[in-house]
Amino acid sequence: MSTVAVRPTPASYAEPLPAEVRVAIVGSGFSGLAMAIALLREGERDLVVLERASDIGGTWRDNAYPGCACDVPSHLYSFSFAPNPNWSNTFSPQGEIWRYQLDVAARFGVDPHVRANAGVTKASWSDETQRWTVETERGTVTARILVSGTGPLCEPLIPDLPGLESFEGETFHSARWNHDYDLRGKRVAVVGTGASAIQFVPRIQPQVGHMTVFQRTPPWILRRPSRPITPVERFLYRRFPAAQRAMRGIIYGSRELLMLPYKYARPTGRILRGIAEAHLRMQVKDPVLREKLRPDFEVGCKRILISNDYLPALGKPNVEVVTHGVSEVRPRSIVAADGTEREVDAIIFGTGFHVTDQPVAEIVHGRGGKRLADAWNEGGMGSFMGTTVSGFPNLFLMVGPNTGQGHTSIIYTIESQVPYVLDALRTLDRERAGAFDLKPEVQEAFVREMGDKFRGTVWTAGGCKSWYLDSEGRNTTLWPSFTFNMRRRLARFDRSMYRLDPRVDAPAPASEPAATA
Repeated sequence: MSTVAVRPTPASYAEPLPAEVRVAIVGSGFSGLAMAIALLREGERDLVVLERASDIGGTWRDNAYPGCACDVPSHLYSFSFAPNPNWSNTFSPQGEIWRYQLDVAARFGVDPHVRANAGVTKASWSDETQRWTVETERGTVTARILVSGTGPLCEPLIPDLPGLESFEGETFHSARWNHDYDLRGKRVAVVGTGASAIQFVPRIQPQVGHMTVFQRTPPWILRRPSRPITPVERFLYRRFPAAQRAMRGIIYGSRELLMLPYKYARPTGRILRGIAEAHLRMQVKDPVLREKLRPDFEVGCKRILISNDYLPALGKPNVEVVTHGVSEVRPRSIVAADGTEREVDAIIFGTGFHVTDQPVAEIVHGRGGKRLADAWNEGGMGSFMGTTVSGFPNLFLMVGPNTGQGHTSIIYTIESQVPYVLDALRTLDRERAGAFDLKPEVQEAFVREMGDKFRGTVWTAGGCKSWYLDSEGRNTTLWPSFTFNMRRRLARFDRSMYRLDPRVDAPAPASEPAATA
C-alpha cells in the first residue's frame, strides 16, 4: 500500500457538481492544485476541480509501487510559495509527496472546490454561449474557462502484445500496482526498464523466486545522490525559511547547468558519458552483463535515470536480463523475440505512459466540434508554449506539449504557466471579451521554432528512439532550452497573439441534474 497515512476524505468531495462555474479544472495533481490555489489567492471562488479518483493527488496518488520516489531534489519538487521543511530525504518518497499535496490542498482552501469520482468523459466548446460543456461521470457542468491539469503521466501505457489476453497469471502496470498480490517465490517478468522499473526492481528482487527483466534498450544510469535530511536541517528550515529558499535556489541553478549536455552534446556529453560509464563499471563486475546494460546512444537521448541499487539487483542469482523484446505471451509463459520461452507467474509492466498521444485530447472538442486529438493528428501536438491551442477557445493546458523537463522540476514549469493563465483572465475582464482563441499563424510559428531548436540536440541526434518523440520523430514533449526562458515568455498574456471575441449574453445551456455521489 501507499506510504501515506490514511486521512478522512473531505465530505465536500461528494457534494453535487455546480451547474455552472467560471473555471473548471480537470485533475487534482500538482497542475490542478497550483491553478486552483492561484485562483483562490486572486479572490476567485467560482471554480470547481474535477477529479476522476476518490481523492486528489494525480501521479503521486496513483504511483504507489515499491520504491516509488522522486528523481528531482525535494526542495525543488514543491511549490515555491509552500516550502516543506519536513522532507525526510533529499529525494522524497512517494508517500511524502502525496501527503504534501493533501496538506497544501487543505491549507490553501482547495478542498471545498474538489469533486471526486467525477471523471470527465467529454468537453465541448460552444461559440453561441462562449462556454465549455463538461460532461462527467457525476453529471454536467458548464464553464467559461477550461483548464486541463491531467498532465502527460496519467494514463499507463501497456504494449499491445500478442496473446496477452490469454495469460493466466497476474498482470499489472507499475502505476496500478496490485498490493494484494503476493510476489514471494513467484516467477516474475518485468517488461520495460524505465524510471519506474529501476525503482521497483531492486525492491521486489529479494522477494521473488526468479525475475526475468525484458530490456529492449538499456538506459544510462547515474548515481542517485540521496541522503536523509537530518533533524538539525529540518529545524533550521522551520526556524529560518530563508535558508530553505536559498537551498532551493542553489539546487535550481545547478539543475539548469544540466541543460548544457542536452543542447551541446558534443563538448559536454562526453563528460556525462564518462561519469555514467564509471557508475556502470563500478556496479556491474560481470563483463557479459555489463555489456548488456551499456547503451549504444548518447547520454540524454533517452531520459537519464538515477539509481544506486538497480544495476546491482540485475546481477543477483535470481535475475535474468533478456535483451530481446517480447514477441508473444502465452497462458503461462512469455516468448522473447529470439524465440526463447520462459514460464512466469506474473507480468509487471514498467512501460511508461501515453505521452505523445495524451488521452485528454480524445475528449476535448473545440470550434466546429473538432477533437483536439484530430487537430494534433494533422501535424503533431501543436500549441503556443504548451498552454493554448488554436481552435480551442478559453482552454488552457497545464504541462502541455513542449513543456516537459529532462533536467529539472516540472513544478517550475507549472508555476511558470499559472501567471499566464491569470493574466489571460484579467485581459478578458478588462476588455469585456467572452472568448480568446490563439491565432493559427502564432501556433505554426511556435511549432517551427521548436523544430528548429531541437535540431542537433541530443534528443533528436543522439541515436535513440525515445518516448519524447512522436510517431513522426518530432519532439513534442520537452522544452528545448533553459526554464528561465520559458518563465520569461509566459510572464504576460500577449493579446495580439489571440483573436478576442466580444462577450455574448446568451445564457448557458441547461445542465443535467448532477448526482450527489
